[in-house]
Amino acid sequence: MNTKRAFIKSVAAAAMATLAMGSAFAADITGAGATFPFPIYAKWAEGYKAASGNSLNYQSIGSSGGIRQIKAKTVTFGATDAPMSGDDLEKEGLVQFPAIIGGTVPVVNLDGFKPGELRITGPVLADMFMGKISNFNDPKIAALNPGKKLPDQAITVVHRADGSGTTFNFTDYLSATSKGWAESVGKGAAVKWPAASSVGGKGNEGVAANVNRVKGSIGYVEYAYVKKNNMNYMQMQNAEGKYVAPDDLTFAAAAAGADWFSVPGMGVSMVNAKGANSWPISTASFILMYKQPSDKAAAAEALKFFDWSFTNGKKMAADLDYVALPDALTTAIRTRVWSQIQK
Repeated sequence: MNTKRAFIKSVAAAAMATLAMGSAFAADITGAGATFPFPIYAKWAEGYKAASGNSLNYQSIGSSGGIRQIKAKTVTFGATDAPMSGDDLEKEGLVQFPAIIGGTVPVVNLDGFKPGELRITGPVLADMFMGKISNFNDPKIAALNPGKKLPDQAITVVHRADGSGTTFNFTDYLSATSKGWAESVGKGAAVKWPAASSVGGKGNEGVAANVNRVKGSIGYVEYAYVKKNNMNYMQMQNAEGKYVAPDDLTFAAAAAGADWFSVPGMGVSMVNAKGANSWPISTASFILMYKQPSDKAAAAEALKFFDWSFTNGKKMAADLDYVALPDALTTAIRTRVWSQIQK
């Protein structure tokens, strides 16, 4: 019996050694950063593992965290919704390219209204987040929503507590539509929030949780989190004066006129884009990788992951109301950006 047990143990040990050796040859893909695209990256990772057997470990820690991690060379790629400047990319030896398009959406916790029933404009939204409008029955909100009985409910602003590309996108929009916001707060991945009644949340997840928890609150999250958490969103007035609802079609309309290679690192802003159907707070989420990666095998595997996702992940993106990049753009990324990464 002892001889049989010893044989079984030796076979098991050999099998484990073979498994370990096999996994050692598989390049691990690690990424970190933006929470905005996390739902679609998780879905793509699931599909890619089924197709290739290789895994992606992505940490949804916010855009600023993603930039810190890639600079520290602790991940294969960083992810940010606040694109790095051409000068900073050059200084760090990085390339940057968009991976997915989506939209930031104002959300409220207000009883008695269906999702999309209430309307808002950029200037009024800015006044709410500045604390200049502190109650939901304010005349400025009422004027945009004739016939609606708005409650005498104090407004609590929910914002990101971490450095965030979603915040960059949202404050970029508020700066573009409100002179008061541009002059007093401005845009950035982190800003000093002026409203007296406000609370922070970590990641899109944290903001969504706080809005759903706090009655009379208003916040901003990526649309996938709106759907996932059954949140009450507001229609927005776009640059053409039309009120639109957030979905993949209005995000795509905003992206239609983007001239991606007009800006170093492809960091194009799509806020307040022209077009009758454009969602005014649309954005791309970007990937950062080194031109000369320290782990070339992992970098090559990351490019395989995004190549597979660009080719096979369009329906997954549409199901989550993201917008996949058009084929012409992904072809240009392969030839003009990925070609700079040393194999």
